[in-house]
Amino acid sequence: MKVLVTGFEPFGGESVNPSFEAVKNLDHTIAGAQIVKAQIATVFNKSIHQLEKLIIKEQPDIVICVGQAGGRYDISIERIGINIDDARIKDNEGNQPIDKPIFEDGENAYFSNLPVKAMVREVKNANIPASVSNTAGTFVCNHIFYALLYLIHKKYPEIRGGFIHVPFCAHQIIDKPNTPYMDIDKITEGLKYAIKAAIEHREDIKTTGGTIC
Repeated sequence: MKVLVTGFEPFGGESVNPSFEAVKNLDHTIAGAQIVKAQIATVFNKSIHQLEKLIIKEQPDIVICVGQAGGRYDISIERIGINIDDARIKDNEGNQPIDKPIFEDGENAYFSNLPVKAMVREVKNANIPASVSNTAGTFVCNHIFYALLYLIHKKYPEIRGGFIHVPFCAHQIIDKPNTPYMDIDKITEGLKYAIKAAIEHREDIKTTGGTIC
């Protein structure tokens, strides 16, 4: 089995992006599966082309994209990607789409076909904060997450795929008082356990994971 795991380049004036910093530190093998690691651009559309090129080249069984969610305190396993770009800031090439569909022929939303609750449980069992998230935002993270699920539905039905958001790392919050963060090593460990659960569970577990509001 092969798992493709991607992280993003820094954006929004940050010098690092904890998503790729953590991804690149992953072991080359997890739960018997080969782990392929790659960085993709924090750029609308270009990121999709880069991801599909990687899928074609690597022929993975599972694809997990990882992104930064500044302000969150835990490892967030995303459940749903929505068909909208609504950028609050410009991407790394100056693009700022507002209220634009990602794919005109796509569904309004797609659900991850990974075992999101099993992934959360595995991470939490390692004493690392984790939760199911029902919003991946409307920036490049949701853009690539939705695009991955669109590609799975349209062209690569044999692939399982999903998205994980991670907090800021310590380096990023020096001038951001009262902002949650997680050490890179701990993020990498959390990703390892999430990937392990994705490999070992074809079906998700039945447990609570929703939110009231």
